[in-house]
Amino acid sequence: MVAADLPIGQRIRHYRKRAGREQAVVAGLCGLSTDYLSQIERGIKTPSLQVLQAIARELGVPVSALLDDTPAPAPAAVDATPAPIVEALLGYGPARSAAPAEPAALRERVEGAWRIWQSSPSRFSDTAELLPVLVADVEHAVRALRSDQAPRREALRASADLYFLLRSYLRRTGRPDLAMMAADRAVRAAEDADDPLRIAAAQWNLGHALLGADEPEGAEQVALRAAERVRADAPANAEAKALDGALQLVAVIAAARRRDWWGARDRLEEKATPTARVAGEGNVFWTVFGPTNVELHNVSIEMEAGQATEALHMADAVDTSHLPSMERAFTFTLDVARCYDLRREDASALLRLLDLERIAPEDLARTPVARQIILTLLGRARGMHARQVEGLATRLGIV
Repeated sequence: MVAADLPIGQRIRHYRKRAGREQAVVAGLCGLSTDYLSQIERGIKTPSLQVLQAIARELGVPVSALLDDTPAPAPAAVDATPAPIVEALLGYGPARSAAPAEPAALRERVEGAWRIWQSSPSRFSDTAELLPVLVADVEHAVRALRSDQAPRREALRASADLYFLLRSYLRRTGRPDLAMMAADRAVRAAEDADDPLRIAAAQWNLGHALLGADEPEGAEQVALRAAERVRADAPANAEAKALDGALQLVAVIAAARRRDWWGARDRLEEKATPTARVAGEGNVFWTVFGPTNVELHNVSIEMEAGQATEALHMADAVDTSHLPSMERAFTFTLDVARCYDLRREDASALLRLLDLERIAPEDLARTPVARQIILTLLGRARGMHARQVEGLATRLGIV
């Protein structure tokens, strides 16, 4: 079985390889030149129906197996959210008559889940085991502690932090609708806790949910309002400065999504960079804001703008080894792979993809952009590199 979004040429190549047939042999039996079949497999030529029928006959598959009926313009995330997490979000699990967990214990469990999410190579599998019960326990504590103000505020803080994590998890498992729900619950929990810094973090989280829903204008408005508020509420607070900078980066991403490259560059240079110098490296409310994160965004902007050479030049100066978040290091390496792909430097792009498979295989398998690069390399790579790409595509379930 092949992936639904595999192009026709690569489908032909897959079934030919599976049958153990040489390109020259199949071409000859179909009345084609080897070069013409090669161009079909690489996506340079589009075969007629008669040619497809001949190829399908020689490969022993139906013509439908060679057809690509999914002409989506961009790769989309596949819904891979485990059912227990969805059920916990929609119903909080069964009603509980037992005593609620202590807020301090809940906080420790939420922080433990965050550490796994930011550092484990198998973070999707690992957190999937924790989240359903954690959602149920946190919601039960918030409800049960309504009349006990101080413990309830602590439970609400744990709730906000948990929904920050859930927003990130759900966006990457193909459920932007539930990610938006989680972001909204995080905002409500932070506001009910009357915690100004956590409210700012919740707005940062909501901004990313809006970016994931392809609403950059809304994300920018949310982020800039929250940044202005946190500067007014806590002008001398170190955590507030880090949150201000993280919110500025949301606005930077929003500008880039609108293809306002100079607006993104200006905000990065004039707002985010000076704030990062003051705040220093950190991970306030799991935002990973600091000078290195600003540098990563700088690379990303140039890559998105098509300035692959400039982006690679910037990337050479970036050291991600000390980052607390594997996800940020993953995104940076993927941006580098995309730059090499834009420059058609297949060996370098493949090397970065293999690095990503080593450090975060679950992320690589779930990332549409990575999948698209692999599909491109499948049609373009030659010799040893072609075999390596095929092996990678097979391991990831693309072919």
